[in-house]
Amino acid sequence: MPAKVYTDKDADLGVLQNKTLAVLGFGSQGHAHALNLKESGCNVIIGLYEGSKSIPVAEEKGFKVYPTAEAVRRADVIFVAIPDTKQPSAYERDIKPNLTKGKTLLFSHGFAIHFKTVVPPKNVDVILVAPKGPGHIVRRQFTEGKGVPALIAVYQNPSKQAKKVALAWAKGVGGTRAGVIETTFKEETETDLFGEQTVLCGGASALVQAGFETLVEAGYQPEMAYFECLHELKLIVDLMNEAGISGMRFSISETAKWGDVSVGPKIIDASVKKRMKTALKDIQSGKFAKGWVNEYKGGYKKYNALLKKGTQHPIEKTGERLRGLMPWMKKRSIKGTQASY
Repeated sequence: MPAKVYTDKDADLGVLQNKTLAVLGFGSQGHAHALNLKESGCNVIIGLYEGSKSIPVAEEKGFKVYPTAEAVRRADVIFVAIPDTKQPSAYERDIKPNLTKGKTLLFSHGFAIHFKTVVPPKNVDVILVAPKGPGHIVRRQFTEGKGVPALIAVYQNPSKQAKKVALAWAKGVGGTRAGVIETTFKEETETDLFGEQTVLCGGASALVQAGFETLVEAGYQPEMAYFECLHELKLIVDLMNEAGISGMRFSISETAKWGDVSVGPKIIDASVKKRMKTALKDIQSGKFAKGWVNEYKGGYKKYNALLKKGTQHPIEKTGERLRGLMPWMKKRSIKGTQASY
C-alpha cells in the first residue's frame, strides 16, 4: 500500500505560534530551515559555538544569535543542524544540561538517535524533518513558492503533539507544498546511508572512475573517456529524474537501449547486489556507524587520505580542463572551501 502523502492542508503552522525555534548550526540545512521558517512567520533564533564563522552570516540575515547552550535554554523546539560526528559532544556539553520537560529535539537525519550516539531524556519529544534535497535547493524552491518533498518521523512523543509539530515544521520549510511522507528514524537512517554508499555517491563515483580508467587503459583519449563516462551522466540522470528509468529509455536511441538492457545487468550483476547486501548489513548492525565515529575520534586520517587520493585521479585534471571549455556550465571550485556549521 502506498505511503500517505501529507500536504499543506494536513499541517497547521499555528502549532509553532508562541514557540521559540532554535536552529543549532547555520550550514546547508540550518540556514535553509531558519530562513524559510522565519519567512513563514515563526520566531527563529540561531545557536552557534563561540567563534563560529557563521555568526556574522546569521546576524546579517537578521537573526538573533546565541551561544548554543543559551539558544537551547530559550527554545521550545531545537533543531540539531550539526554534523553527525559532532552531535554527541555538542549534545553533552550544550544541549543536554539545558533540556527541560516539554521541549522538542528535531533532527534532519536520524544517525545520532538511531545509533544512540545521542540518548535524549524521556521527557522531551524527539522528531525528524528531512527534506529530500540539499539546503540551497530547499531554500531556492521555497523562495519560488514551491517546496522540496520531505520525510517526518517521531521517535519520542511524551507531549502527544510530536507529529503535529513535525508537520508544522515541514510546512514552515516548504515541504508540505511538495508532499511529506512519514517514516521512522531507523528507516530514514539506514536507507539514507545505503543510498549514498552504494548508489548515489560511492556507487556512482566508483562506476565513473572505473569506466574512465577502462577506456584510457585501452588507448582512448582521456577527453573522450571523460565525455562518455562522466559528462553525459547528467543528461541520463536528469531523464531518469523526470520520467523514471523507462522514461529515460524512451528518450535514448535504440542502440543505447539495447546496450542498456543487454549489457548493463552483466556489469552490475548478482555479485554487486551481494556486496550491496553486505553494505546494508554493516549499516543495520551499526558496524558502519561505529567505524565512522572511530574515524572521527582518530582525527579523520583514513578519510582525509582517501579524499586526497580521489582528487588526484586523472579524471579530475581532464575534467577541469574540459569544463573550462563550457561557458554555460556553472563552475564550482572545491579548493579551500568548507561548509560552516
